Amino acid sequence: MIILLLGTHLFLTIILKFPQRKIFTAIKLSVTRDKGAKGDVSQFGALVTSLAATIGTGNIIGVATAVSLGGPGAVFWCWITGVFGIATKYGEGLLAVKYRVKGENGEMIGGPMYALERGLNMKWLAVLFCIFTALAAFGIGNSVQANSISMLLKETWEIPPYITGIVISLGVALVIFFGIKGIARVCTAFVPFMAVFYVAGCLFILYMNASYLGETITLILTSAFTPQAAGGGFVGASVLMAARYGIARGLFSNESGMGSAPIVAAAARTRNPVRQALVSSSGTFWNTVVICALTGLVLVSSIIAHPDIDHTQGAALTKAAFDKIPVVGSVILSVGIVTFAFSTILGWSYYAEKAIEYLGGRKWIKYYRVVWIIVIFFWFRS
Repeated sequence: MIILLLGTHLFLTIILKFPQRKIFTAIKLSVTRDKGAKGDVSQFGALVTSLAATIGTGNIIGVATAVSLGGPGAVFWCWITGVFGIATKYGEGLLAVKYRVKGENGEMIGGPMYALERGLNMKWLAVLFCIFTALAAFGIGNSVQANSISMLLKETWEIPPYITGIVISLGVALVIFFGIKGIARVCTAFVPFMAVFYVAGCLFILYMNASYLGETITLILTSAFTPQAAGGGFVGASVLMAARYGIARGLFSNESGMGSAPIVAAAARTRNPVRQALVSSSGTFWNTVVICALTGLVLVSSIIAHPDIDHTQGAALTKAAFDKIPVVGSVILSVGIVTFAFSTILGWSYYAEKAIEYLGGRKWIKYYRVVWIIVIFFWFRS
């Protein structure tokens, strides 16, 4: 899977003539209103909803896990995966708008299932995609995120899991029953705040570790291409391990090639597929090229600055790094993980709904929403 996905990133980068060079145009378009365009939510709303689903625990704990298992070189491979993944995200966004249709309630719907059916005439593959999406959503966007929130709040503030379960379940219910417009409204207010809050914490740690940044960058780059010897705060790690874990975390964090983000891209108000494709591609830039890179720099520089930090476990490594911020370090990390995980639950609920709608129509969505909320609550309780 790693070879196929990264290979696709490289192939599309070349065949599309490096769409990464248009990233600043893409960022500008994401905050520019496209007047007279068709769709249900703004391009920015579609972007932040997809970011809500992708910016989750993978950007924090996931990067730490990659560093723990693959060494500092994993940060480079995670970052480079995001750079080339921009091309794949561009292609996904373009196809989502090109092949989207108007649903039973007048909303625009699209995604890989419609591209497979209308573009390749492979309805059987579209059906399989939707089945896998609806099932995978309970793992990627529900139970994993619920477990992260529950464990964090219990360990940090000793909040009983059932209390957390009730609050999060009610919060999710209040949002998802308003559909994509409700999800987009919440994410538009939520995502920029949580990203800025988390990035500010990362920048503060990097400021404290400023004298080690040169060594950090050198270590990341050299470890990406040469075996990392034991010592210097790190266990021995091979180039293959660094690439394997770095690429895997990069692919999981930005979801380029998974087919999830195009589902919400299809709902965007845009006059043509290319504009939304550019906007969608900027999501991978923010997710991996910026946030995952910052997280990686924070973790590696913290290990160099404080060799006594436990870097054998991803969660412990992240907590130790943020604990170096006086007074508010644990708060920044806790708020970051809780908000990231909560927004991921919202985003993936929409992806799953569109898959269910394709398979059986809108009449099944209300039942799926109920099951979605019940699973959240009982996972917290467990």
